[in-house]
Amino acid sequence: MKIVETAAPFKEAIDEIKENGAEAFKFCYQCGKCDTVCPWNKVTTFSMRKLMRETTFGLIEIEREELWRCTTCGRCPRECPRDVRQIDNVIALRRFATGYGVLPGPVKPLRAVSGHLTADGNPFGEERAKRGDWAKDLSVKTFEEGMEILYFPGCYLSYDARLKKVAAATVKILQKAGVDFGILGAKENCCGESIRKTGNEEVFKRLAKENIKSWIDHGVKKILVSSPHCYHTFKNEYPQEFKVNFEVVHISQYLYQLINEGRLQISKEYAKKVTYHDPCYLGRHNGIYDEPRAVLNGISGLQLDEMPEARENSFCCGGGGGRIWIETPKSERFANLRLEQALDIGAEELVTACPYCITNFEDSRVVQNYDDRIQVKDITEILQEVI
Repeated sequence: MKIVETAAPFKEAIDEIKENGAEAFKFCYQCGKCDTVCPWNKVTTFSMRKLMRETTFGLIEIEREELWRCTTCGRCPRECPRDVRQIDNVIALRRFATGYGVLPGPVKPLRAVSGHLTADGNPFGEERAKRGDWAKDLSVKTFEEGMEILYFPGCYLSYDARLKKVAAATVKILQKAGVDFGILGAKENCCGESIRKTGNEEVFKRLAKENIKSWIDHGVKKILVSSPHCYHTFKNEYPQEFKVNFEVVHISQYLYQLINEGRLQISKEYAKKVTYHDPCYLGRHNGIYDEPRAVLNGISGLQLDEMPEARENSFCCGGGGGRIWIETPKSERFANLRLEQALDIGAEELVTACPYCITNFEDSRVVQNYDDRIQVKDITEILQEVI
């Protein structure tokens, strides 16, 4: 008779995964609630529960693409009854894999992204010296100590042709409100949030330290950001990691403040049916739901309707967790489903406040031939039209 032995857990792997920041995976008792809310299961099959179970026994295969699917959207931690902290665990697994240089096929673009971030301070490989070129014809000043606010547009708004329009709209709003602000252009780096979520802690820390030094050198006190990813990183991760504290505000919050203070006056109508998409890192991760809606509801003629999955239950665009840099098959793009949800409620425009969301929605609009059916806009682009 052949005796089959049960393999002991791969203890060295478990210990190394724990050293990379995972610990709470051991609390998982396999209820499966994470899988029921995961957006991946609307387009394909993916099990966070299985990932946590394999980690518990040290049986994780770091060569598998599944390790890199999580968009860190934040849905599963909200539902988990045992505080398993799936996002922290997934990032730790990615650090484990990155440490061994293991990146499966679809994830290999992250190597180039990492190189660009290190050399140029942005993920696109664009020249660092041209980071502030978007503002050349907008009469934007270079930030100096004593200014009211530093505007930090981020990588996409600095280099991407579509998102430069959002940066321009933001500047025009700030100028209209009489805000004393400036930018640092070539002296700013990527915030580092997304590369950190792929497991590359070394590049994140390098970018963060350079940003922090630049802000201190220039006497920065308050930072205005357009990206929820920048917001989350500067407000939560920089203080946690480097013990620094700058006042950080997202543009959706600042618009609400400027209107309430009477510094911005809405003077025109906007007769459109609009729906608002909550970005994961603005909403679920940081609880900012009301301010953008209040801004939109304050615009005469604008009809704001909610999609079925809104606020805490907002459906992820698919760009978080470094997925913005990873090619996703057309049939598996969350943004396609989100556009359909917007169209189903009769929206003429899908409005959001995140460059990743806008990028994914614009791509889906082209792929699905929705160019004439729905428009994608940042909240600043609408407000700039009505002030």
